[in-house]
Amino acid sequence: MNDKLKVAVLMGGQSAERSVSLATGTQVLNALDPEKYAVYAIDTATGLAQLPGEASPLVGAGGASVTALTQLPQLEKDGLPDVVFIALHGPGGEDGSVQGFLETLRIPYTGSGVLASALAMDKARYKLLCTSASIPTPAGMTLKKTESARIRKASEEIGLQLGYPVVIKPCRQGSSYGTRLVKAPEEVAEALKDTFRYDTTALIEECVQGTEITVAVLGNDDCVALPPVEIIPKNEFFDFEDKYSVDGAQEICPARLSEEDTKEAKELALECHRLLGCRGMSRTDMFVTDDGCVVLETNTIPGMTPTSLLPKAAAAAGISFEKLLDMLIGYAKEK
Repeated sequence: MNDKLKVAVLMGGQSAERSVSLATGTQVLNALDPEKYAVYAIDTATGLAQLPGEASPLVGAGGASVTALTQLPQLEKDGLPDVVFIALHGPGGEDGSVQGFLETLRIPYTGSGVLASALAMDKARYKLLCTSASIPTPAGMTLKKTESARIRKASEEIGLQLGYPVVIKPCRQGSSYGTRLVKAPEEVAEALKDTFRYDTTALIEECVQGTEITVAVLGNDDCVALPPVEIIPKNEFFDFEDKYSVDGAQEICPARLSEEDTKEAKELALECHRLLGCRGMSRTDMFVTDDGCVVLETNTIPGMTPTSLLPKAAAAAGISFEKLLDMLIGYAKEK
């Protein structure tokens, strides 16, 4: 125990992305090397080291020793963790709040810090930041849940400012929850109703046409972009089913891009990583159009589920999942 690095894996939580987070956390637990790490599994929503429906505490399929905990303070008997591996997604885990808590405790953690996490989570402010750095993003507008008069005339305003089709999504949410592809004015009201279930602000963007890709970046100050992943949705857009179903979207890595487009996509992903001040990892989603790349968003805690894109890109670069986790823990210790 004394010669092993103590790693607490935070997962679950209370956001809409809880199920995705539990899948990410389980994948991480299964892959952490038991010869290197003493692993503590913590569901931040309940404090229990156990998944819903499980009769016993989690044990990594790879043989990792997972200590059963009822809450984080119980780690004190072994000493605080050397590193916290954040496997949380969505508000409460990816938006800087848990990062701030860990900063207060002075415990190293994987992924980006408070500011980068908060900025990336808020898609509207992220767009403003990109615009200030001349990074191309889709034309868009925001609409708040409290703006009753604008909501009543939203379909008309969208038509005048953006035209149709558009994508309507929550400003601070992930995994395509509350996201709709809207092709006509009569679809706006229902789409906004769904979006406002997840956030008080809706982001409305033009629907970009082109090749959808994502580019992951690894590292702190000295970072590197991984091979782009091309995404071919089964549905009309890259929705929740496409992202997490085994028979969802087709994902090709390396993406079928020209050398010039590949270079531009990687450079943009690196620029976004550095602009936000990301640490450890990020994944920037974009479209490759006839006029160049258009950035959608940057994710500071990419999924680590069996169908996730960061592990696919890492594998294409010759980095196994186990090695990827070692690298992320190493980047956390550098901080």
